[in-house]
Amino acid sequence: MGCLIFRKKEQAYVEKCWKDVQVGDFVQLQCNETIPADILLLYSSDQNGTCHLETANLDGETNLKQRQVVTGFFHQSSEFHPEFFQNTIVCEMPNNDLNKFKGYVTICLPCKLQKVSNIVCCNVAQSNFHKIQGIQREQPDSKKIGFSSENLLLRGCTIRNTEVAIGIVIYAGHETKAMLNNSGPRYKRSKIERRMNMDIFFCVGLLFIMCLIGALGHGIWNGSFSEHPPYNVPDVNGYYLSSALAGFYMFLTMIILLQVLIPISLYVSIELVKLGQVFLIHNDIDLYDEERDFPIQCRALNITEDLGQIQHIFSDKTGTLTENKMVFRRCTINGNEFSHQENAKRLETHKDMDLEDADWAKCQQAIFPAIEIEKQATLKQKSAKPLRRCQSARAHVPGHARKRSLGRCDSSQSQVAFSSTIEKDVTPDSRLLRKVRDAALQMESLSPFTSKATFSSTTATTDFFLALAICNTVVVSTATEPRQRVTAPPLMKPSGISLERIHQLFQRLKLANLSQSFSSTQSRSDLGASFETEDNKENPAAPNSCDKDDDNNGGGRIVVHRKDSTGTHNTSLDEAFESVTQGSLQAEFCYEAESPDEAALVHAARAYSFTLVSRTPEQVTVRLPQGTLLTFDILYTLGFDSVRKRMSVVVRHPLTNEIIVYTKGADSVIMDLLEDPARDGIDVEKKLRRIHAKTQKHLDCYARDGLRTLCIAKKVLSEEDFEKWANFRQEAEAAIDNRDELLMETAQHLETKLTLLGATGIEDRLQDGVPDTIAALREAGIQIWVLTGDKQETAVNIAYSCKLLDQRDTVFTINTENKETCESLLDLTLEEVRKNCGIKKSKWTFFGIGLPSSLPASTGPVPEFGLVIDGKTLNIVFQGELERKFLELTKYCRSVLCCRATPLQKSKVVKLVRRQLNVMTLSIGDGANDVSMIQVADIGIGISGQEGMQAVMASDFAISRFKHLKKLLLVHGHWCYSRLAKMVIYYFYKNVNYVNLLFWYQFFCGFSGATMIDYWQMIFFNLFFTSLPPIIFGVLDRDVSAETLLSLPELYKKGQNSEIYKLSTFIIAMLDAFYQSLVCFFVPYFTYEGSDIDVFTFGTPINTISLLTILLHQALEIKTWTLFHWITMIGSVVLYLFISTVYNAVCVVCNPPTNPYWIMENQMSDPRFYLLCFIAPVLALLPRYFVLALQGTFVACPILKAQQLDKLPKEQRDLEIHLWRTKNQATLGTSSVCVDEVNLSTSNVCLSPFLHPTASAISHDNLGLSPQDTNPRREWILNRESQYSIRRQTEEETTSASSSVTASPWQYQFLTDRNASPGQFTGQLTDGCAERLNRGSHRRSVSAVTL
Repeated sequence: MGCLIFRKKEQAYVEKCWKDVQVGDFVQLQCNETIPADILLLYSSDQNGTCHLETANLDGETNLKQRQVVTGFFHQSSEFHPEFFQNTIVCEMPNNDLNKFKGYVTICLPCKLQKVSNIVCCNVAQSNFHKIQGIQREQPDSKKIGFSSENLLLRGCTIRNTEVAIGIVIYAGHETKAMLNNSGPRYKRSKIERRMNMDIFFCVGLLFIMCLIGALGHGIWNGSFSEHPPYNVPDVNGYYLSSALAGFYMFLTMIILLQVLIPISLYVSIELVKLGQVFLIHNDIDLYDEERDFPIQCRALNITEDLGQIQHIFSDKTGTLTENKMVFRRCTINGNEFSHQENAKRLETHKDMDLEDADWAKCQQAIFPAIEIEKQATLKQKSAKPLRRCQSARAHVPGHARKRSLGRCDSSQSQVAFSSTIEKDVTPDSRLLRKVRDAALQMESLSPFTSKATFSSTTATTDFFLALAICNTVVVSTATEPRQRVTAPPLMKPSGISLERIHQLFQRLKLANLSQSFSSTQSRSDLGASFETEDNKENPAAPNSCDKDDDNNGGGRIVVHRKDSTGTHNTSLDEAFESVTQGSLQAEFCYEAESPDEAALVHAARAYSFTLVSRTPEQVTVRLPQGTLLTFDILYTLGFDSVRKRMSVVVRHPLTNEIIVYTKGADSVIMDLLEDPARDGIDVEKKLRRIHAKTQKHLDCYARDGLRTLCIAKKVLSEEDFEKWANFRQEAEAAIDNRDELLMETAQHLETKLTLLGATGIEDRLQDGVPDTIAALREAGIQIWVLTGDKQETAVNIAYSCKLLDQRDTVFTINTENKETCESLLDLTLEEVRKNCGIKKSKWTFFGIGLPSSLPASTGPVPEFGLVIDGKTLNIVFQGELERKFLELTKYCRSVLCCRATPLQKSKVVKLVRRQLNVMTLSIGDGANDVSMIQVADIGIGISGQEGMQAVMASDFAISRFKHLKKLLLVHGHWCYSRLAKMVIYYFYKNVNYVNLLFWYQFFCGFSGATMIDYWQMIFFNLFFTSLPPIIFGVLDRDVSAETLLSLPELYKKGQNSEIYKLSTFIIAMLDAFYQSLVCFFVPYFTYEGSDIDVFTFGTPINTISLLTILLHQALEIKTWTLFHWITMIGSVVLYLFISTVYNAVCVVCNPPTNPYWIMENQMSDPRFYLLCFIAPVLALLPRYFVLALQGTFVACPILKAQQLDKLPKEQRDLEIHLWRTKNQATLGTSSVCVDEVNLSTSNVCLSPFLHPTASAISHDNLGLSPQDTNPRREWILNRESQYSIRRQTEEETTSASSSVTASPWQYQFLTDRNASPGQFTGQLTDGCAERLNRGSHRRSVSAVTL
């Protein structure tokens, strides 16, 4: 791959390969080009100094990220010229942290140049920094400007929506952060192969012992003669071999004779069997994705059996569990819930819906009769497909025409993040749409005597949708080619209603309120006044759900936002609506959001005609339902972070000139920041509390439905307050020490005393079948971890949506950056978890045999635990040698979520679990950021999705959907392991059985190394007679049907526990082989004892009996007989008889002095031969058959029961399976748990149904456990080093460094009844939940713990 690098000699950019990029080079990047190194951004063609990146190769996210030009290089009047770069850059040494980067650039003022040299890199005094120098000067007058990860372009990312970007290389080659996160591939061997290699050594040892016995026996035999026997021939000098030397020679002879004991042919047979298994897996129609035309790909042929032994699964989230599609589902405004049932119906049938666009127009015209929704020009454009990112135009650099990376031009799916039809098209709720229309009409009819309730309803609805459209970082771009970012509202035909008219309406609103219309106190009063005026009943009549096309994506009618000198002040609002339709339509827009939540909210606002039109760092423009454009000045944007759990935007209203703060965030945080209703009087306080209670009730409902909840609030600042806060903020931004803490403090100071507007419920679209697949895998005994680079709140919500976490689980969240704190948190968590874990039944032992206790064990609910940990804490675990404690804690957790994890951290986690716990691991992901963990796991599975083919290329198996993992593991994995394990054991048994026949004969031939079987018969025995049946068995045998395996996932545990192939089964097979060889040898021996038959006449029946016994042994193992099984089994016997007969008929003097001529013909004419062939195999196989019969009768394992179910008719089988599952679920519901253990001790913890609000902000000295945001689950969040606290709560929260208890009134109530049983405690929480919520608590967690 190539890139443009500036060369001083040519004074131009020259195309070079990536391998030639060095630190200090200036690189020019163009749109859709992949970044070749870690580059510090110095120039962007964007007028705001912004460069957009797609980081799918690093974190798996398709949404765009923004990077800013380094401060000091932003305001450039012309294009950047590298030859004039006169600065020094100091930054960190190369490291693998993708989220952190710091350094500074020394900008020198003009001065006399001392020398001009190429940019060089050298180390400075600090061990963790390196310097990049440019032109040196005499006594430069310079200043230092810091930079961070927001100015760094990481290797592997792709430039989007930016024509040209220029930067200087900071890290290159293997020192880039992406390369340091790639741990590299490893050679993978299956668990059966590793076990088999150990057993090969056992066979070698057994061969050595047998040869040693033969050598010793030969020496003893020769020593028993007083004279040398006639067959002992001396050498030419008349000397005889010594006993020791003769024994050594016999040892070597025995090795040659018994070398068949080592199953060399087993390796060849295994490869053939695996090839057949891969063929069957590849041709499974259930694993074929018809939509993408993508079958399963088996890229590794040597680990298919490991699919049946997986114990831990490590999964990515974005694109693996989810489709990364956020869909707006429900909302509540001013205490009134709008269910959006029409939109829900559309989502249920979105795949089958193909309605005409005219239906949507009719739907809108039914509510806005005067508004024409679409123009014919727009309708003509709807047939065009949305433009992909890879189709974005590039800048044309003169003199450098070259072929550039086109990115991913995959199929027909749009590569624009969060822009699918299901995400963009939101069917409005009919009641809410009428409220929006009424609000617009009321603005027209307002008078100074308008009631406060009506005014409040109008402002609440308007502010709610304005907040959805404004409070975000969404970038608006055009969907035409070339795709350009929209930075200014388009000029359109003026409408009949002007901004002057709108301004008058807002002034009348202010007059109606007799004060500032957006003041905090009065707004809250108005909100409360309108509480009882809303109609809370659902309206069954709803508009039809219709698919809307891209014209709703930010496009449509735009009205120029200039004051119309000819505007008529008496124009009615309906006339204004009509005039909107007369304007020309603007080209379609694309919304580029950093998170899918923001995109969903912006699309929801657009559905109600609050359309985001353009955004710049200084301004944001929104189109109102009337068609008027409002351009808000953006004063500050406080981004989202995991500590505050909210984001805010400070804007100046263009009409009222007021400074408004719009805030959205987690309900557990926003509800704590609302203004105290008690300050507004008793009546208003009651009404506001009712609004808050109803909103909280709606939020609880959303959470139970698995929706992602966000609260929307606002605040109006006075000019004086804003100036004070702005000065405080500027000081914090300019600070060098404790900058992050100061910025956090300023944000928390601003985001207080908020006015609640409403809340939203967003659904993260999971892939089809993900919850069912996870439930089945968990039922199969597989522990599932999610390793994601996404933020913590998103991962937790997805975990609940896909049933990875249950609402009844206790979830521990550990976030810290200190080793001592992390260690103490792990110790405390382990202590509490162990207290609540069930105690098994006590057992009595008798000579090592466990006997069940006669005392019944107490039963109680089984506590289930989940663990959530972030990337910073993982670093502490790995660097602080806390792996053992971390793994010990994870053993008690049913699910583990690692958030904000880098690719290297993912691979470290997988490697840690695989090595320390000695378990079989599987990693599954879809992006380049998952390659490392895919390579280090025992099995790596790549999902072919929107993130490219990097994961697929590095994987062992490639699938298109996560749901395919269910059948791949539970069915094909079980079959592959069962077949191959049985085949390997069978090969060891077969070889030991056959070799022992020769070994037993040595006791009767003076340990001379002679054989009673012809050498050609011995060669053909393994080559032809017994080779095909085990191969066919390993490819086609099915112990249980696929339907039963899918219906009973617990059958998978047989492979997890390696029940088929382990040391005990291997030893039993060896003992059985010894027994059967004794029967096969001594039954013919005693039959022919005392007769005068020759050696081959004695050996031929033994050889035939052994063949029949080995084949019949194989027949006992076959569970599914097919035509191929019958052909190979019968064919092997027929082939043996045919070859033996022909060989003995034509071989007259093949092996002198012995003669195999006519031996088989004579045997087949002897009745004793047939009698031996019947009796000996029966005696040899009788013990095995007897044991199998006992197992199926008295101690039937689940596999045997499942085999019996397969023999039943379908209806009866389904009924039996249902009863089986019901019984298992009932068994899992209760376990042997001591009641005293279930009751949590309160000596060091305090449980409370609702934690005190101050626990949401934790100071340095606190050790807190606070609830998360989903009800009614139990969550314990362990935060020790949360560095920020709200100032107004500091005095309340200050505690000593030792553990202390902070109890709310509910805590004291629990402390009184702490000796109650778990059932009583749970019942109290359940029964009193609604009542406590109505009493003012906003917490949705049933219990919480404060240490």
